[in-house]
Amino acid sequence: MKFYKIILLVVVGVFISCGSRTDINEVSISNKKLLVNNKQYLIKGICYHPVSKGKVKRSFEKIDEDLALMKEANINTIRVYEPIDNEDILDKINSAGIKVIIGFGYDQDGVFDIKSGTFIDYVNKYKHHKAILLWELGNEYNYHPEWFKGDINNWYLAMDKAAQLIHNNDSNHPVSTAHGELPSDLVIKSCPNIDVWGMNVYRWDNPTTIFSEWENISSKPMYLSEAGGDSYMTITKEGFNKGNNEKAQAAANRSILKAVFKNTEIGIGVTMFSFTDGWWKTGNPSLQDVGGWAPNSSGIPYDGSPNEEYWGIVDIDRNKKLTFDVLKQAFK
Repeated sequence: MKFYKIILLVVVGVFISCGSRTDINEVSISNKKLLVNNKQYLIKGICYHPVSKGKVKRSFEKIDEDLALMKEANINTIRVYEPIDNEDILDKINSAGIKVIIGFGYDQDGVFDIKSGTFIDYVNKYKHHKAILLWELGNEYNYHPEWFKGDINNWYLAMDKAAQLIHNNDSNHPVSTAHGELPSDLVIKSCPNIDVWGMNVYRWDNPTTIFSEWENISSKPMYLSEAGGDSYMTITKEGFNKGNNEKAQAAANRSILKAVFKNTEIGIGVTMFSFTDGWWKTGNPSLQDVGGWAPNSSGIPYDGSPNEEYWGIVDIDRNKKLTFDVLKQAFK
């Protein structure tokens, strides 16, 4: 009889534990702050889209090495531009003490995208995973009205509807977007279901003004979803020589991070761009090419030129650049 009582108690204990879901992190917002399990969470992050030499598609073949480097740099959040449909990878990220901002694209050929509605399948599949911090919709789509029949309001409408659908299915994670620069007051009001506004901000080496500008138009949380500088100077300028120049990148990122952490009463952090150099972006994916183009990119320090394949805090072989220690100190 005692044996059966013990079994019953164990079963009841398991049921209670599962019912309360104490294994799941609760992510919430209070007074413009992001909370994880009711404790303030400051995003000390990096944008992460690892593509191997000679390839054009993302690969996690170096995930263990990458996570070790991220932990060394005191990174607590990675931001990805497309979902990670691999529980083993998410488990590794969680085991490293790092959280993920999962980005959904609008039209990704029906693969977890907003246009087809399949993004919600991903949300429901992984909404209980402890690695998830935020769901994020789009990446500076406001620069591309041509993707939405020439009217960017079509995107804002789709984005807000997608955010509402996420809220209907997952009450445990806020929804964000990555807007190119500061959205207008009208845009913010037209998207009431967006909980957190990320902004890709390239204002030379000092984004300070974005914080007061945001405070004047919204009481919602905000973070810099992209910021930083690359390690190639197209011209000699401001004391930095033309060519490979890690000192220029380190100086820019030091200044940017100083501004971010001086304004944590308004912002909830930053995901710096980016973890590793991307040789796939311009020209031959087997070589590191100079050049590239991005909309509204004249604010790139210190040459006003976004050399798209030189943005990493480590190079493609995972050798640390000078800016690695800049992040390590700022994120400490």
